[in-house]
Amino acid sequence: MTVAPASRRLSGGRPRPPCLNDYKLRGFIMKTLPALILCFVLSSFAATGKSVSYKSGDETVQAMLYAPDGKGPFPGIIVIHEYWGLNDWVKEQASKLADQGYVALAIDLYRGKVATTPDEAHEIMRGVPEDRAKRDLHAAFEFLKSQANVKKDRIASIGWCMGGGYSLDVALQEPTLAADVINYGHLAVDAESLKKINAPILGIFGGKDRGIPVEDVKKFEQQLKQMGKKVEIIIYPDAGHAFENPNNKDGYRADDAADAWKRTVEFLKRTLK
Repeated sequence: MTVAPASRRLSGGRPRPPCLNDYKLRGFIMKTLPALILCFVLSSFAATGKSVSYKSGDETVQAMLYAPDGKGPFPGIIVIHEYWGLNDWVKEQASKLADQGYVALAIDLYRGKVATTPDEAHEIMRGVPEDRAKRDLHAAFEFLKSQANVKKDRIASIGWCMGGGYSLDVALQEPTLAADVINYGHLAVDAESLKKINAPILGIFGGKDRGIPVEDVKKFEQQLKQMGKKVEIIIYPDAGHAFENPNNKDGYRADDAADAWKRTVEFLKRTLK
């Protein structure tokens, strides 16, 4: 387990630029900088998505597919949304993954519904049948395998919040999954379930997440290591739940989010390329 370092601060040994001595200017910069950075990042996306449909049992489901330029084949990644649904932020993550050289399938477990309030998100999430969700996850895995530009033995899964827990479910039910990323999602801790995992795991968590105690994260890591599984756990000590999403105005931590993304990119490169 790795505990991520605290954010670096300016030391007192280096003089500040004169303009930063102005309190009001500093305040303005601090308020507007995150928005400016976000706008810059969003404008840098190269991959554009297209709507696709495929069978999940007797149903036809929709998803967004993002692919790098070229014929490939490329590794594939199932991208699983938070409890808000398949909103713009999740699509942006899929687009960023495509920019890294992966065919990213952003699935929709909510059948087109997108929540705008926490109460609505909880209501929609509770209405998703567990068997249907697992069927949808398997259908997404099979859809990626069927694509001519996807390497069939290099398919991974990634999710955040609710989607982080479902990302673990993919690892539990797909023995040939090549890599799995869990961002502050629920964790299985029973040995019989964990034995099913073959994929290397990257788990990213907040030390102050009240819904996923650090003790549970450590137990999860310990059990996997005792079984000889490949697992890497990162805990950001000052972060709470959903700290990677800038829409989480009270809990977003820009430095931790940037570090988590860097570690995710490095992990996927090691395991898929």
